[in-house]
Amino acid sequence: MVVLRSAAYCRPLRTLSVLPTQSARTYAVSSTRQQAKLSRPLPKGTWDSHMHVIEPEKFPLHPSVKYTPHAHTLDDARMFYAQFGITNMVLVQPSIYANDNSCMLAALRELTPKHGRAVVGLDPHKIDPDTLRTWHEIGVRGARVNLVSVGREVRDSELRSELQAYARVLKPLDWVLQLYIPMHLAVPLEKIVPDLSVKVCIDHFGWPSLPEPYDPSRAIDPYGLAGFESLVTLLQKNTWVKLSAPYRLSKDAEMRDLDPIGRELIKEGKDRVVYATDWPHTRYDDIDSVPFIERCFEWCGTDTGLIEKFFRDNAEDLWDAPTSR
Repeated sequence: MVVLRSAAYCRPLRTLSVLPTQSARTYAVSSTRQQAKLSRPLPKGTWDSHMHVIEPEKFPLHPSVKYTPHAHTLDDARMFYAQFGITNMVLVQPSIYANDNSCMLAALRELTPKHGRAVVGLDPHKIDPDTLRTWHEIGVRGARVNLVSVGREVRDSELRSELQAYARVLKPLDWVLQLYIPMHLAVPLEKIVPDLSVKVCIDHFGWPSLPEPYDPSRAIDPYGLAGFESLVTLLQKNTWVKLSAPYRLSKDAEMRDLDPIGRELIKEGKDRVVYATDWPHTRYDDIDSVPFIERCFEWCGTDTGLIEKFFRDNAEDLWDAPTSR
């Protein structure tokens, strides 16, 4: 039986401002000193498949951004991950930098391809093949389409056309097309993905719309959520799903409303689900990563092989990463 901390595992921030890198680093050190107390260690070679580096003073944010986060550097990330023994991470381009990948690529070069992969932002109509090859050599393995963060709504035909443009660019390098989209768009994706001929990865549990307020007396039927059945079908069609950022979705401090979703995705997609933190949790404060890791252990059950797949092996397959098996 897994025991979770009873306190709320996250607190949304009302306002954010830029702090000097040293302040962010002090926060990271403070968090790391609170040593993780897991019921079991993470598998050796665990990958965090979704994290960000942010340095607003060194790498200016896109002019359209609506918030300014604290600085969170690769050094800060390493201090955070040290408590879990994680050294492998996938850097994901955040919306606040749009298609300027300079900050992330600088961190990736320091991390090296042995321990790092990255997912860039790009315009498939303007990017040139030489740039893609240069990025590939330092560890880039995907590009991201982000509809949620910027509040974009698209018709099915627009979605198909846009993803096809990305696929044409990514296919020669066998890169991943990463999607941050609402779950209901998994329905048209059922027909779109098989024609793309690239690996597809969907962020944050597929981004379902959960009922609120949370009613603990009524278990959520995941198949009653718009798009969930299609998402499960996609797991059999060259599609992966990240179990990540539960605090952005859950209406319950202990994540109980995510239980049926997490369990079903792991059961139906045991080779196609990957673990991720979404560090540094922009727009949220006081995130404790331990309860979510314990929840993931619980969803995997007692199957050690499944736990290793979820935390390590599936990520190695998805990101073309060095194996630790």
